[in-house]
Amino acid sequence: MSRARADEEEYWHSSKFRAFTFDDDDDELSQLKESKRAVNSLRDIVDDDDDDDLERVSWSGEPVGRRNKLPSFQSLSDVFSDTGVKNYAPELRRPKTEYKDYSSDWSPKDTVRRMQRGKVLIFLKRTLRREILFRELEVRQVALCHLIHFLKETGEQKLLLDLLRFLDRTEEVALSQYREHLNIQDVEKRREFLKVCIGLPFSAEDTSHIQDHYTLLERQIIIEANDRHLETAGQSEIFRKYPRKASILNMPLVTTLFYSCFYHYTEAEGTFSSPTNLKKTFKIPDKQYVLTALAARAKLRAWDDVDALFTTKNWLGYTKKKAPIGFHRVVEILQRNNAPVQVLQEYVRLVEDVETRLNLATKYKCHDVVIETYRDLKDRIQLTAYKCKVERGSAEEEKINSILNNMQIRWKN
Repeated sequence: MSRARADEEEYWHSSKFRAFTFDDDDDELSQLKESKRAVNSLRDIVDDDDDDDLERVSWSGEPVGRRNKLPSFQSLSDVFSDTGVKNYAPELRRPKTEYKDYSSDWSPKDTVRRMQRGKVLIFLKRTLRREILFRELEVRQVALCHLIHFLKETGEQKLLLDLLRFLDRTEEVALSQYREHLNIQDVEKRREFLKVCIGLPFSAEDTSHIQDHYTLLERQIIIEANDRHLETAGQSEIFRKYPRKASILNMPLVTTLFYSCFYHYTEAEGTFSSPTNLKKTFKIPDKQYVLTALAARAKLRAWDDVDALFTTKNWLGYTKKKAPIGFHRVVEILQRNNAPVQVLQEYVRLVEDVETRLNLATKYKCHDVVIETYRDLKDRIQLTAYKCKVERGSAEEEKINSILNNMQIRWKN
């Protein structure tokens, strides 16, 4: 048995798809879902209803966290086999005797055996001319669905493209062609290939996505060449102190943004490696940008940059702190990056919900915030109880005693 035949035999033993047959009692298979157009399943850049751990990204070559909500531009083919768009088509029945003439040595007994073992499609693929096979499958959507899935799994790209063209599925043809970029290792050749893909018959929205993929890779090539030179020449302090662990090439957008915030945070918007340039080019929402920038600057312990990230100024010149992600999230991120208590306390104070503020202050031993909150609540009992949790003779104990002895405070209990 040839290698190709062995692989095809193994497919039907391991495939999660039910075996397809032409038997008359298989009507329930006539409403299987077809493969959908995968690009249309892409999420929005940011889902505001779900706060992700995107701040946990680290420059190890891969982002860390539950999900990467920004499009990666390199994993589009991962969702090719998803199902969602329903394109139901009834089976058009034909006499079984019609299939006995496809091969002279295909006996009824052999037919039943092949059908029961789920190999009839492979048998037809091997024995029929493509025109006949495609015409017969076109009116049998279940068999068609099986074969398309099989060709995708086995990587028979030419036959798959011929079948999709026969079915006039132009966008699926384009998707299959776009998927080929994953097999191109040379980054310049991949960039040129993506440039060609922009002209494929995608929808306007999907064409924009392919354009972004091309633009991102083009940008990464420029950044990688420049940073490799700086690192090799030893001309940049940050590269000497924090050597790169991986190339930026072919990395997702969120990882590229983190990298930019880590190594190129202070660069002017006019440079390709500037975080603000990336934000503007790819229309990254403020929430995503702040999460990523905060993670990068906190990792470097650049607390002044963290402060500037949340400081806004009104038209009168007054400044205040504002966080699109909520200050409770800021506190958690800072704590994971071992921020000093003085820094943590500043942001714990900005948490509006009193209960959340107290929980965070207690959890991270921000004693001043706990003491001040109980004082503002005029809760003498809780403040007295908290006195037992601070070190005896400490400045915090003295502060509590001073507040408790203040006769001007009208306690509620």
